Amino acid sequence: MNLFRTVNAVAIDGPAGSGKSTVSRFVAERLGFVYIDTGAMYRALTLKIMRENIDFSDEEKIIEISKELNVQLLPAKNEKNSIRVILEGEDVSEEIRKMQVTGNVKYVAKIALVRDNMVKFQRRMIKGIGGAVMEGRDIGTIVLPDAKYKFYLDASFEERVERRLAELKANGQPITRKDVEDDLKHRDHADKTRKVGPLKKADNAIFLDTTNLSIEEVTMKIVKMVKTR
Repeated sequence: MNLFRTVNAVAIDGPAGSGKSTVSRFVAERLGFVYIDTGAMYRALTLKIMRENIDFSDEEKIIEISKELNVQLLPAKNEKNSIRVILEGEDVSEEIRKMQVTGNVKYVAKIALVRDNMVKFQRRMIKGIGGAVMEGRDIGTIVLPDAKYKFYLDASFEERVERRLAELKANGQPITRKDVEDDLKHRDHADKTRKVGPLKKADNAIFLDTTNLSIEEVTMKIVKMVKTR
C-alpha cells in the first residue's frame, strides 16, 4: 500500500542546527500545511523513559513503550509558528528540549524496532490530510520516500554551534560553547552512523546550504520551489 501519494508532503531533513525545524514551521504556515516535528516525538519518548527510570540498555522495554506512546503535536496557544508537545496529557514542550533529554535521544533513536514503530506512527499522522511539512533525519529516505517535495538543509559546523548555543541560552539553559560543540559532534556521529534510518540526503532531495542565509530566505526558497514545481 502506498499512502505517500495521498498527501502533498514536503520532507525536510538535516542535522541539528541546520535550521530545519524553524524553517519547516514557517514553510508549513506559508503553504497552509500541517507541521510535523518527528524529532519531538523521539524526544517525548526519551523523556518518558527517563521519567520511568528505565535503563537505556533495556531495549525490549523501550520498544514496548514506543508501541503505546501517547504523544500529540498541537498548535501553540500563544506562540506563532510553533507547536506544543503533549505527552500523556501533559505539555512537555520545554522539558524535551533540555540537554539531559537531548543527550539521551541517540540511545532511543538507534533501536531498529523503535524506529519502525515511530515511522508507522508518523505515516498515520499524515494520512488523509491535505498537506504536510514533516522534518527530521530520515523523512525523505525512510518515512516518506515518495514525498512530492524533498529538501536537505545543512550549514557549517561553526554556524550550527552558534545557532544551537543561542537557542539554549534563549531558553535559559546554562551551557558553554564547548558543551554545544561536543554535543553536536556526538549527535552528528550517532545520526550518520546508526544502522537504521541514518541521516543522509535522499538522492532526489534539493540541497540547501543555510550557513549564510536567514530563516526567511530559506523559507522563501522552499516555498517558491514548492509552488512552482
